[in-house]
Amino acid sequence: MRLAVIPARGGSKRIPRKNIKPFHGKPMIAWSIEAARQSGCFDRIIVSTDDAEIADVARQFGAEVPFVRPPELSDDYATTVDVIRHAVNWCTEQGEAPTLVCCLYATAPFVQADDLQRGLTYMQDSDCQYAFTATSFPFPIQRALKLDEHGRVTMFQPEHLLTRSQDLEEAFHDAGQFYWGRADAWQRGEPLFGPASRLILLERHRVQDIDTPEDWDRAERLFELR
Repeated sequence: MRLAVIPARGGSKRIPRKNIKPFHGKPMIAWSIEAARQSGCFDRIIVSTDDAEIADVARQFGAEVPFVRPPELSDDYATTVDVIRHAVNWCTEQGEAPTLVCCLYATAPFVQADDLQRGLTYMQDSDCQYAFTATSFPFPIQRALKLDEHGRVTMFQPEHLLTRSQDLEEAFHDAGQFYWGRADAWQRGEPLFGPASRLILLERHRVQDIDTPEDWDRAERLFELR
């Protein structure tokens, strides 16, 4: 079985009710549910939540909410791996053990069905443990700066002060949209960022974290320009 798990707890603080806040005419979580459904990748699409209102919205848009996420997995310290492992174990206990599991974030309005399909292809055509979205940094990370306690500037890698930008290795960061993984890798808690993972590369304009009100405003503007 191929399973999508959408983590969506009710206790977001910086953007209250973030997971179901309206975003371009729909509750935020609806964009992820609809992309999962359109992809045709999944036998089941489950939302893992501790919140009754989020559960109702998720069902309205075609996802299942077959369990209530336990309190110990609904606080600020629960990790993504913990939440996915719980969902995998729950399905297994119900007699429907998944083989491939995709953690799809509820606040990913730029996620597209064909990217989910690309991730599935990577999982099926290779021996990787995970495949997840990423994009490139717009500026060489080797030239990154930091401030000391007196506000003075130093470089993280001063040996690259005079290195030409075109001679520096390109770097990438997690796009925070979704993570395909093998069920046993989730259960073992294998690290996402390692040599057993593959990247699904996205253009920078399709990547936006949504953790603060400023992030939300920027995401809305990017979505309008899409």
